[in-house]
Amino acid sequence: MTGSDVPPSFRLAYVPGVTPAKWVRIWHERMPEVPLTLHQVPAAEAAGLVRDGGADAVFLRLPTDRTGLHAIPLYTETTVVVVPKDHLVAVSKEMSKEMSEEVSAEDLADDVVLHPLDDTLGWDRLPGRPAIERPATTADAIELVAAGVGLLVVPQSLARLHHRKDLTYRPLSGGPESRVALSWPEDETTDLMEQFIGIVRGRTVNSTRGRQAPAPAPAKRKRPEAEGRKPAAGRGRQRGSGAPRGGKRGKPRRRS
Repeated sequence: MTGSDVPPSFRLAYVPGVTPAKWVRIWHERMPEVPLTLHQVPAAEAAGLVRDGGADAVFLRLPTDRTGLHAIPLYTETTVVVVPKDHLVAVSKEMSKEMSEEVSAEDLADDVVLHPLDDTLGWDRLPGRPAIERPATTADAIELVAAGVGLLVVPQSLARLHHRKDLTYRPLSGGPESRVALSWPEDETTDLMEQFIGIVRGRTVNSTRGRQAPAPAPAKRKRPEAEGRKPAAGRGRQRGSGAPRGGKRGKPRRRS
């Protein structure tokens, strides 16, 4: 099978915590003839995967190395601190009925705050006390939090992804934030990519944005003779020629 014979498809990657289900559903509704394949990729590998052609597009987190890539920021995530349910931060908020109250960096000053190697928040200075070693992944750090070794600061979607019954989380004020973006190669914006950008940006199926075939020129109106129809009676005559209007002429009056 030659390259031109291969049916079109769209390869979409995404980092943990991002849920592309809504956009994928719309794609299947609008483009049922073009299959879309999903692939989850570690955050550290997301930009490189699409840059090297391993995917047509990727949902990734900013900041990241955007060399050679387009990126459309979509939304900013809330930063939260993951703690055991019996931790002082969680218990004090529950007792005061301030469940939605944010935690400050000062609240974590006496705690060990874990810093996994796949962290995407880009800290200038991590709050709390540093751990002896950095966990390899966020999943490993969650296990350490459950074991009482320390706390973890992550985007809220990752806290939800790694939810455990013995853990909870609270919004953290003053910390760095993670933005989710759609990214694809700078030198290749295909028709399928334009379609997916339109879906993510909420364009309707009838939107004029994106690459579309030009509208056909309006057909020229044919003359009646060309369509096999006779011209209507009386058309084409000039006024003043032929019989006058008003019916038949009367007989001339006899002179006396």
